[in-house]
Amino acid sequence: MARRPLPRILSNGSAQLARSRELARTAADSATDVLHPLITITRGLRRLASAGRRRWTETPKERRGALLFLVASVVLVVALVPYGPLLAAITLMAAAAWQGRDRTAAASDGPDESQSQRLKSLYEALVPYFSAAEDPEPLYSHGGAWDKAFPTYAFDGGGRISQLVVRYPAYFTDGEAEARARIEHLLAAKSGRGREYHFTWDEEGNQLTVGVLLPLPVDITAQRFVTTPGETVLGFTDPTRVQRTLPLTHGERRRDVPPVVWRTGLRSTEPHLLALGQPGSGTSTLLRSIALQALQHGDVVIIDGGGTGEYACLTGRDGVLAVEAGLAGVTASLEWAATETERRLIAANRAHQAGHPPPDDTKRPLWILLDRPTAFTDLAAADGRKDPQSLLQVPLRHGRPANVTVVVADQLDSMDALSDPVRQHTRARVVLGPATADQLESVLGAPPHTTPIDQLPPGRGYARLGTGPVHRLQVPATPNPYDDATPDALCQAVLDLLPPRTTPADGETIPEQDQSAGEPEQVPTAGEPEPVATAGEPEPVPVAVGPVAPEAEPGPVPVLGQDPLPRPAPVLTKTSEADRS
Repeated sequence: MARRPLPRILSNGSAQLARSRELARTAADSATDVLHPLITITRGLRRLASAGRRRWTETPKERRGALLFLVASVVLVVALVPYGPLLAAITLMAAAAWQGRDRTAAASDGPDESQSQRLKSLYEALVPYFSAAEDPEPLYSHGGAWDKAFPTYAFDGGGRISQLVVRYPAYFTDGEAEARARIEHLLAAKSGRGREYHFTWDEEGNQLTVGVLLPLPVDITAQRFVTTPGETVLGFTDPTRVQRTLPLTHGERRRDVPPVVWRTGLRSTEPHLLALGQPGSGTSTLLRSIALQALQHGDVVIIDGGGTGEYACLTGRDGVLAVEAGLAGVTASLEWAATETERRLIAANRAHQAGHPPPDDTKRPLWILLDRPTAFTDLAAADGRKDPQSLLQVPLRHGRPANVTVVVADQLDSMDALSDPVRQHTRARVVLGPATADQLESVLGAPPHTTPIDQLPPGRGYARLGTGPVHRLQVPATPNPYDDATPDALCQAVLDLLPPRTTPADGETIPEQDQSAGEPEQVPTAGEPEPVATAGEPEPVPVAVGPVAPEAEPGPVPVLGQDPLPRPAPVLTKTSEADRS
């Protein structure tokens, strides 16, 4: 049986539909081109009407009558002027055409010539790292198309790459740190030096996202931070790395900045801190910032190994137990700190065994801040004394249950001179100033996700708390207020945070001397004993020559005033002949 052919409309119906759709689209485009002026004028009239309605609603009710009179006067003048209505219509059409024009700027289809050349050179530089001879369809090849490898890109105002997404083949060893480091170094060099780049590796999607980080704020001064006891603000970092912000004041402005908060105390996993940096990188500034925050709830012992008086502003303040810069004082202070740590442990242990809460004197935090302790190592060896760092073993090992925190700051080149307990028990690390990637990894224990740069402001570096991520860090400006080169605003900000000075620098207490108003000071006369300078000191009894005179009655004791006390007169004695024999 022969098969009958399908109807023509069913056999080629799809082709006719497609042809009809193309004709309709062509007619619509032609009509749009012809009616484009009318569409523009209509859009402009609609915008003018909206503007007039908005102006009418914004006008107060008491002024709407005057506005109506003004509009009516203009319409009347236009109607009476020769050719007035025609000129008004032409003006209205011109204004409508201007208001109805398409204001959206035409988006560029792609990068310009210079941007394309930069992306092409970057693509050619990645070819030796992302290509293999056995790949049948290589994504990277010499002379290949860069648009397939870089699906997303962006440039800043200077023509440099600000964001880039790089696709790489699946056989690239993105799990090896060395392979990643080579690619990151190449991208940072080709995209522009002097900036910090953040790299995000997506191993599942075989993509690398490169972003340029904005500089951290350097104008944040020392101030009272909104924290709880046991929290110390080391500095500030990027908003993408932490989930907390602190309200800060800068002059008359207020803003929220993400901080790097270090938690200490009984439940802290990183009870001690080690800060390293180059000279002038801001390690002393970090110690001053920590000291000002620690004095709110605890006591502080400061060891100044530099001997430059960076902590003279803290001498004699409430809560500052000692500021030592000499070897003898440093040794005595650290010995006392070790003994105090043991005493706190024993007292807390006895309280726990008895079922009582720890004593109050063991709850108050004790901070031991050491600036350049390696400077005393050679001095102690030359003097035949023990290294002061050996006295830190007890506070470092048992400081957490005793509420004793140790903060050590030294130069980056002196890390090998630090003792083993210092390097083992300081799990919170900070590196300030310029440093290589190897130095950062050796100190922090992990490489940062950004590229280090050579020029950094004071107080800029990286921080890592235990096994957490590596954060960019900017320490708040806490300079020495007694430095003449420091601006007055920064000095005043530090001075406002200092505790009151109630004791002299040497620790002696001066008693307040009261004197009754209107009572004259009595001066001892001749024949009366001199006033006693020290209470409890026996009064010297004179030995008379010849017959003994009757004892004179003692005069009234003089009232201590502001004038210095007179010296007691020397007592002359003469030995009799009977005593000589």
